[in-house]
Amino acid sequence: MFKDRKLIVQDIGLIAYELAWRYQQNMVSSRKKTSNLEDVLILTEHFPVYTLGTGSQDRFIHFDLSDPGYEVHRVERGGEVTYHCPGQLVAYPILNLANHRQDLHWYLRQLEEVIVRTLGHYGILGKRIKGLTGVWVDDYKIAAVGIKVSRWITMHGVALNVCSDLSGFKQITPCGIADRPVGTMTQFLPGVSVADVKPIFVKHFSEVFDLWVSNVEISPSELCDYADDIKI
Repeated sequence: MFKDRKLIVQDIGLIAYELAWRYQQNMVSSRKKTSNLEDVLILTEHFPVYTLGTGSQDRFIHFDLSDPGYEVHRVERGGEVTYHCPGQLVAYPILNLANHRQDLHWYLRQLEEVIVRTLGHYGILGKRIKGLTGVWVDDYKIAAVGIKVSRWITMHGVALNVCSDLSGFKQITPCGIADRPVGTMTQFLPGVSVADVKPIFVKHFSEVFDLWVSNVEISPSELCDYADDIKI
């Protein structure tokens, strides 16, 4: 099928969570004002950080939230507590679902499909579990999905454990699911890196959402312009 809509891909590298969060908020705010702006896919990794969805329950956090040794942010996405760290590919799609399908369940399943196809490229069988959000391999949760959609503009997204150190997950009950462990792609494909996976992820994202890709670089100084608080 001919793709007539552009996807701007911005790889912003390893960056503090809060800066990427504010950058997303700016993107969403701009698209609420100007609805015909192009879709964007932000790719990143984060320094160790815990994030909580709007309804996250403190009982799933196994450390003192007042401890300055842990960076924690409560954000506007759905879902429970999760953990980000280097070696985890984090993707934040900023899409206008009015140009796709105005259906949140459809959108979640499409994000999962991107992960399933990305894993499949490497011969890894990813699967969904009925009633849960995310992607599993042999009962290990490989990818978490948490979104926010406002006036059909999306933010937040997916986190795929590629070669991450999972020790930080021991301090929480990830996504509130106590009986299913977290895993990484390297358990099933030793030596794979985030750099390896990024182009494969982008390829499948563009196919699933029927978009053509335009890679656009953004400098650290440009990102810093978005560090101020932006309320949606």
